[in-house]
Amino acid sequence: MKDIHSLLSLRDVMNRRTFLTRSAAGIGSAALASMLSESLLAAPQSAASGAGVRATFPNFAAKAKRIIFLFQSGAPSQLDMFDYKPHLVDQRGKDLPASIRMGQRLTGMTSGQATFPVAPTIFKFAQYGQHRAWVSELLPHTAKVVDDLCIIKSMHTEAINHDPAVTFMQTGSQIAGRPSIGSWFAYGLGSQNKDLPAYVVLISRGKGNAQPLADRDWASGFLSTKYAGVKFEASGEPVRYLADPAGVARSDRRQMLDELAQLNQLHQGVVGDPEIATRIAQYELAFRMQASVPELTDVSKEPKEVLDLYGPDVHKPGTFASNCLLARRLAERDVRFVQVFHMGWDQHGNLPKDIRGQCMDTDQPSAGLLTDLKQRGLLDDTLVVWGGEFGRTVYSQGTLTADNYGRDHHPRCFTMWMAGGGVKPGIIGETDDYSYNITQDPVHINDLHATILHLMGIEHTKLTYRFQGRYFRLTDVAGTPVQAAIA
Repeated sequence: MKDIHSLLSLRDVMNRRTFLTRSAAGIGSAALASMLSESLLAAPQSAASGAGVRATFPNFAAKAKRIIFLFQSGAPSQLDMFDYKPHLVDQRGKDLPASIRMGQRLTGMTSGQATFPVAPTIFKFAQYGQHRAWVSELLPHTAKVVDDLCIIKSMHTEAINHDPAVTFMQTGSQIAGRPSIGSWFAYGLGSQNKDLPAYVVLISRGKGNAQPLADRDWASGFLSTKYAGVKFEASGEPVRYLADPAGVARSDRRQMLDELAQLNQLHQGVVGDPEIATRIAQYELAFRMQASVPELTDVSKEPKEVLDLYGPDVHKPGTFASNCLLARRLAERDVRFVQVFHMGWDQHGNLPKDIRGQCMDTDQPSAGLLTDLKQRGLLDDTLVVWGGEFGRTVYSQGTLTADNYGRDHHPRCFTMWMAGGGVKPGIIGETDDYSYNITQDPVHINDLHATILHLMGIEHTKLTYRFQGRYFRLTDVAGTPVQAAIA
């Protein structure tokens, strides 16, 4: 009986430890999610490939060392920004032809409409750069850097509602629970900076309708929690609970961590839970971040000409402009993956007013980021990605007036762009006359992910993780790198 009670007691200890380790808030889990010690800084020696063979990453010469993903949450309208359809002026107010829609799936917000009136953009377009790319008057600063962009006009996805579509873009699956894209890179390539996380998340919010974001969009899923994104706050302390409480000296904190590490190591020897090692490393990273994060976020020494690149909002913490500057500072400190989320693109009604505000928030900072990186020699090995989860319909949701319209969700085609990091500037893909269906060079989200992995030196079918009896990867069971996008 005594042996049975001992086994039951050990089982309870393991269950409690696993539960507490995986659910703890603050420094122990979500706030600090990257390994620190020198032995844990480098990427894993290998990761299991789909064939069961161990593969080392990068597995060929990488063109990019780091990624900044400017995610425009809510779905920007390609028709009003990049996908110019001048002939639609003559179709204004007419019902979208059935031969174009072909009975395709609609959302519940417009499926009950009696008609689907075509809504041409009210914004002027002009051609820019050597590729004569059409860019809206909403994006005057982006137009100036268009020769650095690879504009993909033929993106498509299966998801038609925001949450599964954002989940798909961020994890490669519409079903929640998979590792986020940044977590895959942290897992495959490791960290390049011992004092900062490998994966940092920054969030800003525009004035329009903002769909909520979930922490799982930057979580590590079934990977170790050390690969999860670390979210920096828009105001106050950049990382919660990072500062020592009043009266706690640096030496006291160091002694506490040393003693805590000894206790955790002893317990790990008993229960063998790998999350204990993660927690030890997270505490150590927290200690170093207490010095590195304040220095990172202090932009007081940035020259005026640099701040001016990002626009007036750069002086307001938590704005998209401020986060773009912070993303550049993270990139020059070799943070592997920086995700900048900007909310507010969900424009079902009053689109002309709302999209003007969103573009004022994002146009200059996006272009300024590229210019700043280029001036510092960082754009060559920093991959910048811009785009949302899907596009917008050519027909108006609700009433169409002379100066107002809205657009519903449209997964059939939308526009994204990439720059730097081995990207070949130009234009990829075409859509039909209504920006409704793709007519040339379709690019699926799996293809986009495969391309991003390729630019970072990773063969997308080889970066896998075995979980519940099968090998998972970011691109799931599909995806092909877009060769036209690779220099």
